[in-house]
Amino acid sequence: MRRYARLYYLFAKNHLKVMMEYRVDFLIGILSVALQQFAGVFFLSVVFGHIQNLNGWTFYELLFIYAIAACGRSIHHIFFDNLWTLGWQYIKPGQLDRLLIRPINPFFHVCADRLQQDGFGQLLIGSVILWTSVSHLDLTWGAGEILMLLLLIFSSGVLFVAINLFFAALSFWMTDSMPVLWAVFNLSEFARFPLTIYHKGLQFFLTWIIPYGFTAFLPAAWFLDREGYAYVAAAAPITAAAAMALAYSVWLLGLKNYSSTGS
Repeated sequence: MRRYARLYYLFAKNHLKVMMEYRVDFLIGILSVALQQFAGVFFLSVVFGHIQNLNGWTFYELLFIYAIAACGRSIHHIFFDNLWTLGWQYIKPGQLDRLLIRPINPFFHVCADRLQQDGFGQLLIGSVILWTSVSHLDLTWGAGEILMLLLLIFSSGVLFVAINLFFAALSFWMTDSMPVLWAVFNLSEFARFPLTIYHKGLQFFLTWIIPYGFTAFLPAAWFLDREGYAYVAAAAPITAAAAMALAYSVWLLGLKNYSSTGS
């Protein structure tokens, strides 16, 4: 573990050195993601300028859901964003061969190849939105609640990684699963809103089939104690661990069946 921590530090350090050679691009990347998050909040504020609540959910409750999603997604964005490129950058051109002959875990190598600095903008804005929403909600905070919040945000991040890894690993059979990966990832936008506003079939799908519900709505429901979802939300860490185990198993199966392009 210490070896991989040291290796990741070296990978990240070298990547940041390269990024800082183009400091304007570096800052634009961070600011662009931050502005994207602000655009989402602005959209919510416009909607709630015309309504008092959304199926019983207030503006700051939706901000709370939105903030957990942003913070959880930032973990994936910063440390695992390179999974998006697995098909077209590693498998299709045969670049994965280069990683397989090195004495380190190839999954670690793919992820460590790029530290996505844009994700820091997402984390920053997510944290600001989280602080703003919490300050307007009648919630009791103690050490236990803070630790639970951090655990649920971490679980949210692991779920984003697991779902992306599962569908990115399909590239071992499809050569490039980017269209499928992108389509599935877009479903996470539904989880930024209360699942109770959707049809029960979609609620079930986003909770137990592609569990994006555990990345935002259900963790928020645990604190807000709404609609009886608090007990389901407590299963978020277990769900995240199970999803990650399944996704990594698919990754290993893909590696076992991988054959080079020969180019």
